Amino acid sequence: MKTTHRVVNGDARDLSSVADESVELVVTSPPYPMIEMWDDLFARLDPAIETHLEAGEGEAAFEAMHAQLEAVWTEVERVLVDGGIACINVGDATRTLDDSFRVYPNHARVLEAFVSLGFDPLPDILWRKPTNSGAKFMGSGMIPPNAYVTLEHEYVLVFRKGSTRRSFPPGADERYEAAYFWEERNRWFTDLWSDVTGEFQALEDLDEEGANLRDRSGAYPLEIPYRLCCMYSAYGDTILDPFWGTGTTTLAAMCAGRHSIGYELESAFLSRFDVSVSDVEALSRAVARRRLERHRDFVEGARERPGGPALEYDATHYDVPVVTAMESDIRLYTVGSLESVEGGYVLEHEPLESSGAGDDAPADRPEPGSDRG
Repeated sequence: MKTTHRVVNGDARDLSSVADESVELVVTSPPYPMIEMWDDLFARLDPAIETHLEAGEGEAAFEAMHAQLEAVWTEVERVLVDGGIACINVGDATRTLDDSFRVYPNHARVLEAFVSLGFDPLPDILWRKPTNSGAKFMGSGMIPPNAYVTLEHEYVLVFRKGSTRRSFPPGADERYEAAYFWEERNRWFTDLWSDVTGEFQALEDLDEEGANLRDRSGAYPLEIPYRLCCMYSAYGDTILDPFWGTGTTTLAAMCAGRHSIGYELESAFLSRFDVSVSDVEALSRAVARRRLERHRDFVEGARERPGGPALEYDATHYDVPVVTAMESDIRLYTVGSLESVEGGYVLEHEPLESSGAGDDAPADRPEPGSDRG
């Protein structure tokens, strides 16, 4: 199996190199309005935003920032196929302007924008990002009533373009081989991901102006886009990330055996990704082996636990039983080779063998839940 991955150094408000209805899934985490680290970016896109902030006009700045994001969402609607899914990872913001502290509900504003474009909202996901654990108390600290709770979660908002689901030919291999295990379904398709946590970005490179890339990175853990790729796409599908950043979504698509397209304004991130992608073969093996080994652990536990799920079917490609017939043909793929081409990469994927011979990743490889940024 071969996949292609294209990265464009450009403005996602104009996805002109992406054809109409050519993308099956969008997975992205945009810059969050009213988070100070993104002020300069939004001000470059619309100078009026800086004026609003300097004047303490928080609501006006908030709306102007989301107006820039809405131009991207309009393009997302154009390039998605009917029945395609958009997954938007976003967090709310708290900020003090003109001596007034308040929350700016980014998730609600993004939800409003997608609904106005005709998307159907689907149940969303919360995941805990404990970046504020060192500053638990805001306001008056231990004395009521003027303290504020800290924001330690983010949203994955899920939308479907159109009111009908995508259709496939009966028994389509690209769909049934992309199945997930029964216990993965139970863990992934819950609205609270308590087993995924945010980790600090491992970006040390400086760009040509001497600024640390970490200061401009908002990447999420690899586990999040990887799960979303597996949940909402099949082999052969194309994943788009219009806010590519450090390329976490592309790494996830590579590990998941999907095609990908990324758009990124900052050219420094594209150069840095050449380093990250150099060991994607080992990373993909670690991810695939981890999934299979977790299933083996599940099978062992299910056999020992009275009243557990019945393991009535045998997997076609692996020496393990499964709970349902739908997961019988599951097939995991790893990256066998990577070729750099103009504007991106071409990968050859090979099936993960049941024995795992030769597929063991080095001991220092990260697990899929770690932050690859």
